Amino acid sequence: MTPAELGWLRRGACRTSDAELFFPLSPTPGQEARAKAVCSGCDVLADCREYAMRAGETEGIWGGMTPDERRRARWAVSLQ
Repeated sequence: MTPAELGWLRRGACRTSDAELFFPLSPTPGQEARAKAVCSGCDVLADCREYAMRAGETEGIWGGMTPDERRRARWAVSLQ
């Protein structure tokens, strides 16, 4: 990550949450919804989502999106 990317990362609503919520080794029921709830109130949601899409992040919740949701979004954009 570049210094500019670190700037938004430090302002993320997730910064005070346990990373396991966003990058679970063994997901539990409702965990995805809890992670997305943190994201929904985040001031840098768009920056986070844009970074994850651009970087091709394949794991975890980034910008309120799961890996599958990001994959589908990238696929949809590629069709345009």
